[in-house]
Amino acid sequence: MKTAIRFFTRSKKGNTAKLAAAVSEALGIEALPVENDLTEKVDRLFLLNAMYAANVDREVTEFLERNRDMIGEVVNMNTSASGKSTWKAVKKATDRLGIPLSEKEFHCAASWIFINKGRPTEADLSRAGEFAKSFD
Repeated sequence: MKTAIRFFTRSKKGNTAKLAAAVSEALGIEALPVENDLTEKVDRLFLLNAMYAANVDREVTEFLERNRDMIGEVVNMNTSASGKSTWKAVKKATDRLGIPLSEKEFHCAASWIFINKGRPTEADLSRAGEFAKSFD
């Protein structure tokens, strides 16, 4: 099964990038920013993103639009200061584009200003890697 990892973050703390690195290490697959389009069709795309203003960033949905014909299934993973999931926002985009979205997801709290200091923790990152490996 061909798998890819793409992530988007605009945080100076790099919370989502840390999550992407953990998934990359667990799967042995390079995690690339969403600016890097897919070069071949993949069966599964781990899409790591963050919640900004109760939604996903436009760059995430633009990536999905550009690559819609290259993606078999999206698996949503995200960080957010609120600890809330971006699954519904990603589902809205994938439904519009005709891309299947896994019902399984991973999300965890992330530090922002004085909220959730130290998150994601090593335990969060370990759980993210284990979650990704559960698809094998």
